[in-house]
Amino acid sequence: MTNLHVWLLTTRLRVLPAPQAQVHIQGLIDHFFLDVEDRIRQVLRPQPPPPSSPPAEQPNSGSPTTPPPATSFYSIPNGSTVTKRGGRPPEALVSKQMKIFREQWAGLGVALDLALAQGSDAVLAAAMWRNLLGARGSQGFGLALEPTSSSSVHEFRRAVNPGGAMARLSEAGRVREERRDDGSGVHDFGPEEREAYVRFPETMLVLTTYVRSEVARLAAIPDEKIMGTGAALGREAEGVAALRFNNISNAKALLNELLDDS
Repeated sequence: MTNLHVWLLTTRLRVLPAPQAQVHIQGLIDHFFLDVEDRIRQVLRPQPPPPSSPPAEQPNSGSPTTPPPATSFYSIPNGSTVTKRGGRPPEALVSKQMKIFREQWAGLGVALDLALAQGSDAVLAAAMWRNLLGARGSQGFGLALEPTSSSSVHEFRRAVNPGGAMARLSEAGRVREERRDDGSGVHDFGPEEREAYVRFPETMLVLTTYVRSEVARLAAIPDEKIMGTGAALGREAEGVAALRFNNISNAKALLNELLDDS
């Protein structure tokens, strides 16, 4: 979602006069990836063993003295190696995660640029379905319609990128890769979660409406308001307030509008 909003800002920054356009975009992307790396290092940082008793609290602090645990927001490839000494994550693992996020940033940008240039809501919705929802259900909903198996092995299927190394796989190899758990947590819904697919059209409607409205709103902001009143130190953030994003519309309200229009 942060990546989506960074892209939204670039749709406006790229039409600033030269050289401000390139400078603003480069600064935004640099700060974005600095923040990504900080978060990766926090997640991958080896955690101390859990205490045998509840941690003592500092007076009037309301928080324990031990550091917060690593988030489980996403799975870590080769996460079992995050036990190195010194309290720092392995640099090779940090680099691997940064490469994954860089590819996701580039892929999302290209897909959304194409959709914006073509002016098609269907293409825009498809780009966000692939990038934000993991292309769940791309092979059909058969897995979700199958009765729950009595086997203890969890069946699942995920979408794989047809490019890169996957392009060299045979059909059988691609099928095996689709059914391999890559630890990302992004895979097709099973029978017990099939109702989640019902919300997909609403989600696409909300996201496409939000992106269209924000692109139009940002485009209407004058260049001078974004760039501030000069290059004086301490005044670099004068144009930030105008770039703050609006709230995402309610799905029910958008559906009611569509029904009224029809």
